[in-house]
Amino acid sequence: MKDMMNTSKRGFTLIELLIVIGILAILATAVILILNPVELFKQARDSQRISDLATMKSALAFYLSTVTGGSLGTAGTCYVYEPAGATIADCGGRHAAASFSKSAILLADGTGWMPVDFDDVPGGSPLSVLPRDPQSSAGKFYSYVGNTLAGTFEMNADMESGRYGSGGKDDVESVDGGDKADIYEVGNDPGLNL
Repeated sequence: MKDMMNTSKRGFTLIELLIVIGILAILATAVILILNPVELFKQARDSQRISDLATMKSALAFYLSTVTGGSLGTAGTCYVYEPAGATIADCGGRHAAASFSKSAILLADGTGWMPVDFDDVPGGSPLSVLPRDPQSSAGKFYSYVGNTLAGTFEMNADMESGRYGSGGKDDVESVDGGDKADIYEVGNDPGLNL
C-alpha cells in the first residue's frame, strides 16, 4: 500500500504548456518584427542588382579594352530587358535617350537585350548570359545606353530596400556620381548622364 501512495505523476500541466507556448509566440513575433523578412528580401535583391551591374561594367570595360571597332549600341537608344507579360513603356526617365529598345533575350552575343557582342572578346565572352533584374517588372529593370563613338556607357537599376536606396544606411543611389539621385547608375560616362 505504501508503494501506491509514493507514486508521483510526471509531466506538465496544461497551464505550464500554455505558458511555454505563449512565451514562444511572443519570442517568434519579436524576432519577425526585428528581422523584418520582407526588408531582408528587398536587400537581397538589391545586393544582386549591385553585383549584376558591377559584373556588366567589368565585362564592358574588358570588351572596350580588347575589341577593336566593337559596337556599344546605337547612340541615343535606351536598351532594357522586358520579360514576357511585363510592359515597360520607356526607360522610366532614367536616360536622356531619344529612342527605346526592349527585348526578353538574355544572350550575350549582341542579339540580347544589350546590343554588345561579348563573343568578340578574344578568349570568349566574359558573360555566359546577360543578367536581368531579380524582379523584372514594370518598375524594376536594368537599362543600358552606350555611345560607340565616345566609347562610353551607362547602366541603371532602381533599388527597393531602405538600406541601399537614396538616403539609406548603405545608399548607393545618391552617391554613385550619376545625375539621378534615386537611381543606381554605373558606367564610364563622365557624370553618368547618357
